[in-house]
Amino acid sequence: MARLEVKIGALELKNPVLTASGTFGYGEEFSDFIDLNRLGGFIIKGTTLNHREGNPYPRMAETPSGMLNAVGLQNKGVDYFIQNIYPRIKDVDSQLIVNVSGATIDDYVAVCEKLAPLDRINAIEVNISCPNVKQGGMAFGTTCSGAAEVTKAVRNAYPKTVIVKLSPNVTSIADIAKAVEAEGADAVSLINTLLGMAIDVERQRPCLSTITGGLSGPAVRPVAVRMVWQVAHAVNIPVIGLGGIMDGRDAIEFILAGARAVEVGTANFIDPAVTMKIIDYMNDYCSRHGISDINDIVGLI
Repeated sequence: MARLEVKIGALELKNPVLTASGTFGYGEEFSDFIDLNRLGGFIIKGTTLNHREGNPYPRMAETPSGMLNAVGLQNKGVDYFIQNIYPRIKDVDSQLIVNVSGATIDDYVAVCEKLAPLDRINAIEVNISCPNVKQGGMAFGTTCSGAAEVTKAVRNAYPKTVIVKLSPNVTSIADIAKAVEAEGADAVSLINTLLGMAIDVERQRPCLSTITGGLSGPAVRPVAVRMVWQVAHAVNIPVIGLGGIMDGRDAIEFILAGARAVEVGTANFIDPAVTMKIIDYMNDYCSRHGISDINDIVGLI
């Protein structure tokens, strides 16, 4: 068996396989299908300061080789998570990472301050694709200055591992990555969903209540691999790759492009045991290629 352990900053993972925020709930939902203890870690659904109902239905639509979603960060808020969810999952022998979202920088800071004392939460993933309400709704992650500003605030508020999740809906994702690295991010994860749209031609109306939504699934994978490769060559911090990973081969593709770890998202909806199969594939791949440590093939391309 190859050595699959990897490090994301100070965060130690038993293998490179994580689950993407918003596709895995709080982990409990998948406990009947997989052994959560085998995962490198799982990323808890987007958590905000206050309760959010999310967007009106319909907010998901299937597309060729992918899906659109506009769920809108539905969750019951960070206090509910701390009081009701955290006690039930804290004993899982896997890294627990909370995806943090906010409409303003103060929101991000408040959530981080509440999560910091939790012993079993050793990392957060900062979603900078959220709207910056004070600047008219533009996402923090679409400009270097906005991304840097929220990263700096989070870094000052949260003492453990900070992963910043990057939006692909930008001119240069490498420049955004360098901006968050400069403000103290321990790692970056990419890509978040691509902005897309689908229309029901018979009903002559958009398929989503919000008209546009986030495209995920295998259709976005070539774009994601390209962006991971670009960012891995631009920064000195670890890169976590995601976007259309459906099996072990896809995961290895991201690692060769420069990802230290990967997140599995849409595939969980199709096969709830896919993460276990990807871990097994990584072991088999390393065995077939005579690789003793998976870190040896990170960024070979």
